[in-house]
Amino acid sequence: MPMNERTRLKHYWNELYPDTGEGKLNDFLRELEPKNSPPKQAETDWYKDAIVYALYVDLFNKDFNGLSDKLDYLQDLGVNCLWLLPILDSPMRDAGFDIKKYDRIRPDLLGLTADSSREEQEAVFGNFLKEAHSRGIRVIFDIAINHSSDQHPWFLEARKSEDNPYRNYYIWSKNTSLYGKARLLFKGIEDSNWEPNGDGWNYFHRFFSFQPDLNYKNPDVLLAMSRNLLYWQTTGVDGFRADAIPYLWKEEGSNCENLPKTHTIVKFFRAILDYTKPGTLLLAEACQKPKEVVKYMGEGDECHAAYHFPLMPMMFKAIALEDGRPVKQTLSPAVTPRIPANSQWLSFLRVHDELSLELVYVSEEDRKFIHDNYCHQAEWDFRLGEGISARLSELMQRDERKIGLAYSLMLTLTGTPVVYYGDEFGKWNDEKYYAEQIKLTGKDDTRFLVRGRIDWEKLQENLKDEESFHSRVFGMISSMLNTRKDERVLGRGTTGFLLAETLSGEKTEKVLAYTRTLEDEQLLVINNLSSGPINIRNPFPDKDLMLLFPQGFSVEDENSSFRFEPFGFVWLRVI
Repeated sequence: MPMNERTRLKHYWNELYPDTGEGKLNDFLRELEPKNSPPKQAETDWYKDAIVYALYVDLFNKDFNGLSDKLDYLQDLGVNCLWLLPILDSPMRDAGFDIKKYDRIRPDLLGLTADSSREEQEAVFGNFLKEAHSRGIRVIFDIAINHSSDQHPWFLEARKSEDNPYRNYYIWSKNTSLYGKARLLFKGIEDSNWEPNGDGWNYFHRFFSFQPDLNYKNPDVLLAMSRNLLYWQTTGVDGFRADAIPYLWKEEGSNCENLPKTHTIVKFFRAILDYTKPGTLLLAEACQKPKEVVKYMGEGDECHAAYHFPLMPMMFKAIALEDGRPVKQTLSPAVTPRIPANSQWLSFLRVHDELSLELVYVSEEDRKFIHDNYCHQAEWDFRLGEGISARLSELMQRDERKIGLAYSLMLTLTGTPVVYYGDEFGKWNDEKYYAEQIKLTGKDDTRFLVRGRIDWEKLQENLKDEESFHSRVFGMISSMLNTRKDERVLGRGTTGFLLAETLSGEKTEKVLAYTRTLEDEQLLVINNLSSGPINIRNPFPDKDLMLLFPQGFSVEDENSSFRFEPFGFVWLRVI
């Protein structure tokens, strides 16, 4: 390892473990030497041009063989990166975010038995990666680095006795007032961050009680997790979504979120991944305000990318309010700081979780407004009003015009877009799956509504019927994605907002218009957020405009004004 990289890793190590010495680190660094090889491709910022598609392998199409069968579907859809929601071995009490073994995939996803070998796993998974990569599709997956399952061998050993070698892999106390300032993240589901072990001791958890937090104050935990990342990197995985990243380090007297040493841990992970294979994506799942999230990109030396959580609810608010100012305010420098040149935001409308309205990044007023406008059924409520468990089509009351408008915002505003599986054809909430999972897990987690299986036979019938809701949504979204994938400016360009004018010269916020600019290339995007038709003046009357994607849009020739139907939009190239 070059001396500057070795020095950097030692610096991080000594920040975290000043009294430990460097013996274990030096042993670990010697392990890295055989793993390093020149990268096969020079492109290390590929994620800026990605269209990400998030899916559960089993719910999408049974297993990895089924997923391989649908790679042509995904390629035709315009997708070039798959985000595999939890695939690692798990008891599946939290959709796989409760990991039992970090170096194994759930055997059923591979079509293998529980006693199958790691070599058999690598053969099946390796074949899937080969098939995806041959189509220009990269693959990333979730890894929960803050906590494990209570069925993980480490924890099974740890809870046996105080002097067990694995005891210190987790956090234990007889005093449950320790870390008392830490938020209760699952209000209404869990009533404490401490769970009794039955022997007078309690273990600490930030999420479900069956997900004990790992103890990164123990250097063995840092090195074990590093080895897990490196193992999957060597199989050909293109990156990782680091789940629950703000909570890694705990300090008494703090809220145990976003602490400086959490960032040191992330820098350590990034440094080892960059050393062995540059361009391996590290994606931060940090459900925080942008000013905190940008810190997880550091100076280009932490995560490559992060979700823009606050933008998501503001897109919904803008549509309900029929006013673009919530989006403009959220993307202003006052709310969204600049990020390093090699970093990227990921934007999304829906993912596997609820439409999150945590007061971390929305005001009480915003939370109530969005909840009142989109929680159309009482059972969709999540965390006592801090979220809505519903798919995009349900939130938009199955109105394909609103679905298209929401996608226009998400695909063109900033960063790399994330498509949640099934949203491309307007998948509905799955009541049957919700009931099934409550019975299985014993937890009334309304997020199960937004998951559920795809019935491909029924879907194919629906898609053949051009008048069906699912067919109309699919035709629109797939066309949008295939237009978006060829426009590098939308992943890399700057955004400049314009104030639209009606034909009478009145300024209106009912229309959200902006340019996306990259060097000498420029696109103009105009979205009618209102439920009524509107005519506006052409913002660039002296320039030629080429139509890229219209929906509910026309040009009035006599005065070159633009007419938009309710929720209509247009993407134009400025020539």
